[in-house]
This record gives sequence, structure tokens and C-alpha cells, in this order.
Amino acid sequence: MSEPVYIVGLDIGTTKIACIVGEKKPNGKIEILGYGKTDSTGVKRGMVINIEETVGAIKRAVAEASEQSKIDIKSVNVGIAGHHIKSLQHRGMLIRENADVEISDAELNKLRDDMYKIGTSPGEEIVNVIPQEYFIDGEPIGNHRPKGMLGNKIEANFHIIIGQSAAVRNIITCIEHAGLEMNNMFLEPIASAAAVLDEEEKEAGVAIVDIGGGTTDIAVFYDSIIYHTAVIPFGGNIITEDIRQGCSILKKHAEEIKVKFGSAVASENSEDEVVSIPGMRGREAKEISFKNLAYIIQSRLEEIFDLVNFEIQKVNSDHKLIAGIVLTGGGSMMKHIAQLAEFKTGMEVRLGNPNESLAKSTDDLSSPMYSTGIGLVIEGFAKYESDVSRGVVTEENKNTGTKRNVSDDEEAEEKETKNNKTEKPKSEGFSIRGIITGFTDFFKQENLDK
Repeated sequence: MSEPVYIVGLDIGTTKIACIVGEKKPNGKIEILGYGKTDSTGVKRGMVINIEETVGAIKRAVAEASEQSKIDIKSVNVGIAGHHIKSLQHRGMLIRENADVEISDAELNKLRDDMYKIGTSPGEEIVNVIPQEYFIDGEPIGNHRPKGMLGNKIEANFHIIIGQSAAVRNIITCIEHAGLEMNNMFLEPIASAAAVLDEEEKEAGVAIVDIGGGTTDIAVFYDSIIYHTAVIPFGGNIITEDIRQGCSILKKHAEEIKVKFGSAVASENSEDEVVSIPGMRGREAKEISFKNLAYIIQSRLEEIFDLVNFEIQKVNSDHKLIAGIVLTGGGSMMKHIAQLAEFKTGMEVRLGNPNESLAKSTDDLSSPMYSTGIGLVIEGFAKYESDVSRGVVTEENKNTGTKRNVSDDEEAEEKETKNNKTEKPKSEGFSIRGIITGFTDFFKQENLDK
């Protein structure tokens, strides 16, 4: 039997850093062997702004994933996003020396590699080149590699992703300082699409909208071809900031009420429902109605969906997206958000969870916030299998991790540790009856715990 292959996805986000270890089963599903998540404090709007803090967070997430999976993680597949990302389309051409010889992988790779020679603005570089569709002697053959075919001229349309050189190098630096190697770098909305979209949706035409903490990432597919990608520099964090300023409360309180009581549609809330926020240093508590909270959230989300619709219409005017929009990412967990997205875009909307890609679905990993991390594992396996088929896999890049041998004593100690763990006391649940006083008790309990 061949040795198992483990692929690791590392999602370096604005609010969290997640490391996911996966193994592909015979049925094509991904089994998650372990994962780690930690708060991200060194990233803003998808870009690394503090190397030291980001490296520390990566180490903690990787260590947790390694402990769960019993895998010594050596290298990772990382995602890239940020408002600096932009994309363009370009057509390449290759005149063959001998039309009677079958088209080889080397020729197709040369056609793709030539795209990296396209001139970019100072301080920018090409992050990735994705083939869209091929042409042989002017005849379109779709998005399948024309290896083995005959012809005089090979042409192809490519989707080219460009980013700031410094932003790319900062990500690589963080990974290296964390003692890891980078296998591949993928655009995050494309990774998320791999986790939540199926082939029928991509063929019919669909836009995936990944609402993260710092950015909203968009990828548009039609005829199973990626036609457009974009990054909007707004996400869940700016909604939290709007609540903080609009309600004159602390940021941690703004985040709490957004997650627990927030809604994307103000009309779905009653003015009689109110949450009480504790005052600072003896000041009186502040009461915020659910309806006013929803007005703040809805205003910002409407702005985001207007920008999303603008990007989608760049493609939708030529190719109608029958499958509409799929929302994913942590920001998509907001109540009534699909309803608002349908109203603002006029398209069908569904929420995308990555559970269909998993061999075993759990409540934690089936959350939309893990779509990018799981998608990085899926894209990593696709790249690995492509390299295997082309004979470019070496012993160095065969596995991203090695299974550790766990002794009986270690297993017994781990079981004992789990059995001895006591669940942290939970605060009383919130009761929504006119004015919610439980929220004040929650923050008092939170301060006592700290």
C-alpha cells in the first residue's frame, strides 16, 4: 500500500487563523484529522501588519492541529486575500514546431508559464494563473487540458491574479518564521468555492461571496470556468465598528451583541426587544433596541451588497448566473442575511456550508467560517493529484505531514486528560422578554472569569 497523503490548509484571516489537516478518502470526500483555531491580531483586511503576532498565532493553530491529528506538520497550503488583490484576463498563444506530434504537458506548462512574464505595475506581482478555456487551431475545446491532441496552434484564455509583492512576501515570511514551508498559495474565494459549490452550480453560473472579518471575497463561475474574482475591503469587523460608534459602547460589547442579537433586516425586529449593556466604572447601563441594532447592521450590509452586485454585473451582463449567489464565511451567519442579499441583488441566494465536502460532518467544521480552510485542503489535493499525473511529485513534496507514532502510555495519558477535563461554567442564557437583563449578568460573569 502507498503511504497516506496528508494535506494542510492554513487560513490566515483578519479575525482568526485556522489550520486544518485532511486526508482524502476513496469516495473523494475529505476526512478532517485535526484542526486548530486561534485569534488573529496581526492581520488587517487580509494583510499581515504585524509579523511577530501573526507568527505566534500560526504556531498556536498549527500546534493544536498537530496535536489533534497526530501529524507532524511540515508544510501548508495558504490562502491569500486582501484589498490589494486584483484580476485580469489574458490570452496566450503557442505555435508548435511539429503539428503531427501529440500535445505534451511541457507545451501546456510553457503556455501557462508565459503568463507570468506579463508586465505588472511596480510593487505588484502575479500570484496565480488559472486556465479558463483552450483552443486548438482556433477551435474551442473547453477547460480540459488538450494533452494528446494534434494541432498547429494552441491558445488559451487565462484568469490572472495579481497582488502586492510586499503582502505576498509578508505571508511567506510568517510561514517560514513559524518553521513551515509553503506548498501552494491559493486565492481565498477560489478555495471557499471548492468547499461549498458543486459542479452543477459552476456550470449553470454562480457567484460565491465569502464575507470574512476584514474583506468580502467574490468569485464568479460560468460553464465551470472562473470568470471573475474581486475583493471588497469591507467585512464583519467594519459592522462591529459601526455598532461601537453608533451605540457608543466598547468594541467587545459591540461584537457580542452583533453575534448574539444582530439581524440584517431591521423590519424583522421589534422595538420592544432591548439589550442592556453594562456601564463603565459605575456609569448607568445602556439600553439598545434590537431594531436600532439591526438598522446599523443593515445599512452597512446594503453597502457591501451594492458593491458585490457591481462586481457580479461585470460578468452577469454577458453570462446569466442561473444558480445565483452562495454566501459563506463567518459574516454569512448573520440572521436574515440571505433575505437582504436577495432584495439587493435580485438573485437567488443560499448559504454555503462546507459539510458536503467532508467524510464526517461536525457542528464545528460545518460552519461557514471554515469554508476557506477546508477549501485550501481540497485545492491542495487537486494540485497534488495534478502533479502526480504529470510526474512532478518528489519525495520532498509528497506529504505535508508525517503520522506520529503514539505510545500506549501517551494514549492512556491523553484519555485521562480528556476524562478529567471539567466543563467551564456557562453564564445564564438570555431571555428575551421586553428588556434583556441577562446580557448584563453575562458581562459581569465574564469579568469574574477573567
